[in-house]
Amino acid sequence: MTPEIENAFAAIGRDHGADSVSRVERMLEPGGGGPRHPLQTGARWILPGLSPIPWHDPYAYPELTPVVEALESAHPAIKEELGSAWKARREVFSDYEHYLTRQENWQALYLYRGGSLVGEAADTVPTACKVLEEFAVDTGKICPLLESHFSTLLPGASIAPHCDLWNFSINLHLAVDIPDGCSLTVAGETRSWQEGRCLLFDYSFEHAARNDGDRPRTCLLVDLWHPETTLPERRALTVLIQEIRRLMGEH
Repeated sequence: MTPEIENAFAAIGRDHGADSVSRVERMLEPGGGGPRHPLQTGARWILPGLSPIPWHDPYAYPELTPVVEALESAHPAIKEELGSAWKARREVFSDYEHYLTRQENWQALYLYRGGSLVGEAADTVPTACKVLEEFAVDTGKICPLLESHFSTLLPGASIAPHCDLWNFSINLHLAVDIPDGCSLTVAGETRSWQEGRCLLFDYSFEHAARNDGDRPRTCLLVDLWHPETTLPERRALTVLIQEIRRLMGEH
């Protein structure tokens, strides 16, 4: 660890107790994270002690329930605003740049990125931005290391099986506009989105998506802290990943 990380971890230990970041420290050891599920091997970091469950019940965690309920309640307005933006302001969408790939048939409209809300998005999709800010950003539920965006798969598009970087955040999908023929597969189990409802899954497990429908499929994705992480761990993980990105020259 760098001196910056060591000093930050020591400060967290003084505030929350010597063992408050022990799982994060174990994650950084050779072979850290302990045994992995075979479909998690592509993830870069596995925080030990988190339940290795691919699919989660969106309503199972009191911490996340307000986010889920607010998004589902706002779905009609979110869908209407998204549809208007897709028709009249296509320039606000961009090719999605996943850390593994970039796809022209996978479009994104960002609401939260780089640790803060994307200001211009509020003019385009105000309801989604308001809900996100009130229930995920202001409450500290969103993982500031990642993002929230509308994810649009064009007809015929697919996302190849892959694992994301770690297991200490979790991916919430609000199904905004879902044609027939769309599916999401996580750890070998395939499900379909139900428009207006949320799905929650651990994207350190191998997952893939496809749109075999006749119009674009759009979900609102929110990267939330895994509910089994603690506040001191979240603080430590934020410092850790930001420092690693700085050393690697990433923005």
